[in-house]
Amino acid sequence: MKKTVEIIGVPLDLGANQRGSNMGPTAMRIAGLHSKIKGLGYEVHDDGDLFVPVRETLPETCAQEKYRNNIKEICENLAEKTFQSMESERTPITLGGDHTLAIGSISGISRHLKKQGQELGVIWFDAHADMNTPDSSNSGNIHGMPLATFLGRGHEELVNIGYEGPKITPDHVVLIGIRDLDGEEQRICKKSGVRYYTMREIDERGMLQVMKEAISIVGSTTSGIHVSFDLDGVDPLHAPGVSTPVDGGLTYREAHLALELIAESGKLISMDFVELNPMNDKGHMSAKFFVDLVQSTLGKSII
Repeated sequence: MKKTVEIIGVPLDLGANQRGSNMGPTAMRIAGLHSKIKGLGYEVHDDGDLFVPVRETLPETCAQEKYRNNIKEICENLAEKTFQSMESERTPITLGGDHTLAIGSISGISRHLKKQGQELGVIWFDAHADMNTPDSSNSGNIHGMPLATFLGRGHEELVNIGYEGPKITPDHVVLIGIRDLDGEEQRICKKSGVRYYTMREIDERGMLQVMKEAISIVGSTTSGIHVSFDLDGVDPLHAPGVSTPVDGGLTYREAHLALELIAESGKLISMDFVELNPMNDKGHMSAKFFVDLVQSTLGKSII
């Protein structure tokens, strides 16, 4: 882990119907993100948020296409930002915003590694698989498609952000904590080649064994691990401030243990923390919890 991190805010809520996640980056900063990271011995760079248009200022044609062209432009800018961050030997931490932004962040990081003939591994924490395609999605909302997109399936203009074609191979992706998939997405997930751990498997085997296996899968044949953490992967009891809460998620300690183990692996090179929705939070507890999770990912330990 590089000792200089770069905070990249992406106040994006165009990928979903539920509003409010665009306020996530600000809420995390107010919750003490910078001071907590500096307390771990890191230098912090933060150039503010990428520009994201307010949907009310956009024409109706944008809404009809589910803001696809707007999302393309935002993710292209983010891909360039994460690429330059990696080129500058910083650790990019992307703050969301809805999970659509991962199309951009992962594209930039993958591009950096591809230049060196290397591959990226991804550990994706989420209640949902995010593997829908335009053909399978009932809503057409792009925040349900980012994982499928960087695997090479989806809107062509989004698949080709950063460079043409898939950014990650299925055997370099692990899904943690899924528990809410529609029927068609279940079929896609089973056929994808991605290793997924449902909440039932986590219950049966325990988070320690699951994470040891997950880190081995994505870390043994890649040059680095990217963590993409959707806060709805955590049980709403601990993190109510999300747009799409699903009961039965990761506990407080399971979430921290998972990220602590990734930090200890020495393979972590970049991360997203997404889907914090302050509109649904209670006493800012979710924002504070998310900041705590960032600290665990950066190596904070009890002793």
